[in-house]
Amino acid sequence: MARGLTPKQRSLAARLAAHTLHASVDSKAHTEPARKAFLERFEREVDPEGVLPDAERKRRAEQARKAYFTRLAFQSSKARRGAAA
Repeated sequence: MARGLTPKQRSLAARLAAHTLHASVDSKAHTEPARKAFLERFEREVDPEGVLPDAERKRRAEQARKAYFTRLAFQSSKARRGAAA
């Protein structure tokens, strides 16, 4: 379907597909496995040996997750500034 489409048309086609999917399934349940795996990534990152107490591992994982998203925002900010200059 994406062959020969402009970037804007591809974006619209992807949005259409996403809306169609989420109209037919429970969105939260559908994305639960991916969200769980994404969050577990940070727990493995901060405690690869699995030796920390559960509460401390979760606290550190939350900080690692916040750092991840802050890093993305920072990189995005720099890219936007570079594109505007």
